[in-house]
Amino acid sequence: MTNHEVEVLAIGAGPSNLALAVAIEESGATGLAADTLILEQHADVVWQRNLLLPFARSQVSFVKDLVTLRNPQSRFSFLSFLHAKGRLDEFVNLGTFNPFRKEISEYLQWVANSLEHVGIRYNSKVQSVSPRKADDGTVVGWRVNLAGGDTVDARDLVVGTGRDANIPAEFKDLPRDRVIHSTQYSTRIAQYPIDRPVRVVVIGAAQSAAEMFVSVHKDLPLSQPTLIHRSIGLMNYQTSKFVNELFFPSFVDEFHGSSPQARKQILDEVRLTNYAGLAAPFLDETYMMLYEQKLTGSQRSAVRSMTEVVSAREEDGEVVLILRDRKSGRVDTYRCDLVLLGTGYDQRMPAMVRSLAGQVGLDEIEVDRRYRVKTGDDVHAGLYLQGFNEATHGISDSLLSVLAQRSHEISTDMLDRRSVGATAGVR
Repeated sequence: MTNHEVEVLAIGAGPSNLALAVAIEESGATGLAADTLILEQHADVVWQRNLLLPFARSQVSFVKDLVTLRNPQSRFSFLSFLHAKGRLDEFVNLGTFNPFRKEISEYLQWVANSLEHVGIRYNSKVQSVSPRKADDGTVVGWRVNLAGGDTVDARDLVVGTGRDANIPAEFKDLPRDRVIHSTQYSTRIAQYPIDRPVRVVVIGAAQSAAEMFVSVHKDLPLSQPTLIHRSIGLMNYQTSKFVNELFFPSFVDEFHGSSPQARKQILDEVRLTNYAGLAAPFLDETYMMLYEQKLTGSQRSAVRSMTEVVSAREEDGEVVLILRDRKSGRVDTYRCDLVLLGTGYDQRMPAMVRSLAGQVGLDEIEVDRRYRVKTGDDVHAGLYLQGFNEATHGISDSLLSVLAQRSHEISTDMLDRRSVGATAGVR
């Protein structure tokens, strides 16, 4: 067991923390960059690891990579990656702004490998985080405990892990081998026997649910998939160019400066730009798949809309779902073998963040404009949150759209605090 000390520790080698690593390296603060470490629980960098399906495409323009909107001349841009891989001409010839998801994932690993100063420690799963206190009781840093017993101490901590999976209460009592959340799909479905018939139910009406619904046809060749959702039908994302201006990094200032009531109203009105919808091309492809089944007389799949799950249990080797038709109110029983959950993410702060906030006496978790958690005067260490701040920074906070600018704001805040701390005490 060893202890390692750094200035900045970032948890999760996803897009958010990789963008921050690049911003720190490009800030010119070589000393800070060399004293920054990213922890990644896996052996490599993979974007949306368990939904990295062959047909899946990014819904965000490649121009909204880790750096371009902050520094178009950066060597870490997506176009620089394509040039380095010898695919730039072919990609341009595709005539698309939306790369395959696997290509974005490859780009992220390329960036990780290209960092010159910031370190990445792989196979490092975080078990717990706690504040480090000075003799006078003030918090001067954070201690991260890793699986295996090693610890890492840091002055500033950045959490960029993504939200916790949302498992609706109706499904929490099902045995683990009967239910798979989208965050585990590829890994878990690969362990399922492919040589037996299986009745699969997919829950949800958003992109992740539809992707599993389509993919399971191939992943389990003898499956009979049914998609169940509460909506009147699968819908397109709202993609008006006027509404999309809400994803401009510059809109964060406007949103953050609005009243809490206005923020809530905006989020409610633009929910379909990012939630409960599908990308238009994929929606068409899904409908075409179902139509072709009718055309050929091989009706393998089904969709039950306006249907909600009342309860789920295992009985006699089957999963028994109690369903309610929202149109008629009629309740019936539906039996299956496996449930796939496209139910998204818990909208609370991650459990790790909630625990840490409790340890430093915070009743509520709120970040300032530069994404640093607002703490009392007795906390001199920085705690930054990436991707959990929709309520204060807008719906784009969990997306690629603001990565470049957000990383600049966080790295600038870190440098400003160190500049002030050199003469007036650390804060």
